[in-house]
Amino acid sequence: MNSFFLQTRIITGEGSLQALARFHNKRIWVICDRFLATSPLLDLLRDALPNDNQLSVFSDITPDPTIQTVTAGIGQMLELKPEIVIGFGGGSAMDAAKAIVWFSRQKGTGIETCVAIPTTSGTGSEVTSACVISDPARGVKYPLFDDAIYPDIAILDPRLVVSVPAAITANTGMDVLTHALEAWVSPHASDFTDALAEKAVRLVFRYLPTACQKGECVITRGKMHNASTLAGMAFSQAGLGLNHAIAHQLGGQFHIAHGLANALLMIPVIRYNCGDPRAAKRYARLARECQLCSEGQSDTAAIHALQHAIGQLQKQCAIPGIRDVLGKQAAQWEAKIPEMVQAALADVTLRTTPRPASGEAIQALLEELL
Repeated sequence: MNSFFLQTRIITGEGSLQALARFHNKRIWVICDRFLATSPLLDLLRDALPNDNQLSVFSDITPDPTIQTVTAGIGQMLELKPEIVIGFGGGSAMDAAKAIVWFSRQKGTGIETCVAIPTTSGTGSEVTSACVISDPARGVKYPLFDDAIYPDIAILDPRLVVSVPAAITANTGMDVLTHALEAWVSPHASDFTDALAEKAVRLVFRYLPTACQKGECVITRGKMHNASTLAGMAFSQAGLGLNHAIAHQLGGQFHIAHGLANALLMIPVIRYNCGDPRAAKRYARLARECQLCSEGQSDTAAIHALQHAIGQLQKQCAIPGIRDVLGKQAAQWEAKIPEMVQAALADVTLRTTPRPASGEAIQALLEELL
């Protein structure tokens, strides 16, 4: 038995920040990183809010928000007692906002509305029941899942992403593709999540190269923004898998950007998952549905076409190789493998991977990657 529900109201399109005009005479708390706190994008957000609101900003957010950051945020939230909390930024800012609100509510501090406004097109955090918190001391990322984590409102305004650099656009776009692919082959996939995942895959293949090369195109940016949210909705319901379980460790141990870590693992994980007959058939079906091969081609040929299309997309978007990413850190790779294997085995995203992965299998994938 599967269940599917939509908890977050989605407002999308150019100028959709104007949806914030509904808030009057509220204590509003914006959670973002230091860069956004001093950027023109925050001015856009301020301009969209009526002047009768009281606005405060918490900008101590760093990539991969830490336990310490969330704890500090909870303390400030208990002091400020905001009625509206806005997570404004990439996945880190939205995840931090969701975690702070979730833990604060458990302590009895309620808010009226949690709003998520992404400024990158990748994590889908604006519509998911998940957030990822890091423990730098242990080099571990902890994915948290709970239906109470969903934001109440998501605002997808493509004006907020037109200035995102090409490399970040590429990395976050690969995160979108990974979300969709893992949701597609998840044992919890359904007709509903399939529709979302397939559309996200189609949009990524069609629009990501242009978004990387002509970032000023608002229409293209809007399509990738929508793809990110569609994929987020898909994996929030169906789950993720081995790709993310290992990618979290690459981020935790080597500080590799999350979307880039997913991209590096994507094709090896597909090859591994194809050891499961159901997953193999579903990858083949996706290749046909997305017209990456002809209808008459065999499953083997269709899977090869999917892998080839992903490889070509990564080339178009200038995704670097693992050795280029690691640089001098490559010397530490082998020594870190046992720790990464154990952390990947404990990662909650592994629960919905289509083909069970042992420690030996994960170790082999990590050795193959380098």
